[in-house]
Amino acid sequence: MTSDSHRGRHPVPVLLSTSAVYPEPTAVAFELATKLGYDGVEVMVWTDAVSQDPGALRGLSEHYNIPIGTVHAPCLLMTQRVWSPDPWERLRRAILMAEELNAGTVILHPPFFWQREYARTFGEGVRALRAEHRTVRLAVENMYWVRMAGRKFVPYSPDWDPTVAAGFDDYTLDISHCAASGTDPLAMADRMGANLTHLHLGDGRTAGRDEHLVPGHGEMPCAEVLRRVAGDGHLQSVGVEVTTRKMNRADREAALAETLAFARRHLTVSSTVDV
Repeated sequence: MTSDSHRGRHPVPVLLSTSAVYPEPTAVAFELATKLGYDGVEVMVWTDAVSQDPGALRGLSEHYNIPIGTVHAPCLLMTQRVWSPDPWERLRRAILMAEELNAGTVILHPPFFWQREYARTFGEGVRALRAEHRTVRLAVENMYWVRMAGRKFVPYSPDWDPTVAAGFDDYTLDISHCAASGTDPLAMADRMGANLTHLHLGDGRTAGRDEHLVPGHGEMPCAEVLRRVAGDGHLQSVGVEVTTRKMNRADREAALAETLAFARRHLTVSSTVDV
């Protein structure tokens, strides 16, 4: 017989990035993730000491009874001295943190153009680390160009788009970054293909500006992207990366609740179960 015909399910966990509660501290993300019903937390390693401390993060995870699903390595301009000035050491530390916290994915950016030695060996080095640390996926994220003196400038090497280089085993698709680079996120998802491991959910409107808007408040086809990747069996997780830094607590909670509801609605796969 057939039970629960066309029953909806959302098998992909939705994680709240600690960056989405900035300027509030890392601990607030755990509090709000639990309160709002997220499936887990994505830790952005940055200048907040708690975000750099596996023991403190484990304590928060246990206190709020919520898992840490992904770790975002310190790749931002403001985090170039977190843990070490050596980008390889920062990546290794992020991998070790992920292993200790049972997080399945580490998110990383392409090298900045001035990191010449790191850029020269980036593809080879990422693959070597993946082979060494088999329980952690290393998902390289699409970035974007910036506008300087009225011209487009690419601050990454060899490019802001990691799919133009030698293929990686895992990618992170950031929809807001697609808006900033003037790229169709559906086309980017196609290029990443079965190696699309993680997705950063956030909207955008304007090329050259990384806005990280609540989905549906920009011009990107966020719903279509979620529906496309929901049932392919490759996506491991979705991280909510929306900007709430100018909001008060009540508005921040409302924005994060709205984003979670959006993600769940469009990640739901219709299925018929025969038993």
